Amino acid sequence: MAEVSAQARIEAPPGEVWARLTDFGAYGEWNTTHTGFPGGGPAPLAVGATYLEQMKLMNFPAEVNWTVAEVEPERLLAATGKGPMGVSLGMRYALTPDGEGATTVRIDSEFTGPAVSMMASRLKESATAALNESLRRLAGLVS
Repeated sequence: MAEVSAQARIEAPPGEVWARLTDFGAYGEWNTTHTGFPGGGPAPLAVGATYLEQMKLMNFPAEVNWTVAEVEPERLLAATGKGPMGVSLGMRYALTPDGEGATTVRIDSEFTGPAVSMMASRLKESATAALNESLRRLAGLVS
C-alpha cells in the first residue's frame, strides 16, 4: 500500500475552489496526472456515479474506473477506483474554510495491490510531487 497526502491554503472561498475542483471539463488545467475523461466526468456528481479517467501514473498511461464514494458540496469529494494490474485507488479532496475568504485543501490518495508493493517508495515520491504541483496549479486558477 502507498498513501500520500498534500495540503495547501488557497486564497479563495470554498465555493470557488469547489467550482474549479468539480469542473471536470477543465480538470486537466490543474490536475497534473489527468489526461482525459473519455465519457466525461461523473454526471450527476453523486455517490455511486461512475466514470473513466485516463491519467499518467509515474509517467505511464493508465485508465482508472472511478466510483464516487462521498460528496459534500464545498467540503468533500471522495472516489474509489480500479486501475491496471489490479491496482485499487482512493482519492479524497477535503476543503476547510481557513480565515476570511481562504480554503485549506487537503488531498489524500491511496494505492493498493500487488504491483504497488514492488514500487511503493517510487510511487509515493511521484504521487506526492504530483499532488503538490496540482494544488499549486489549482491555487493559481482560483486565487
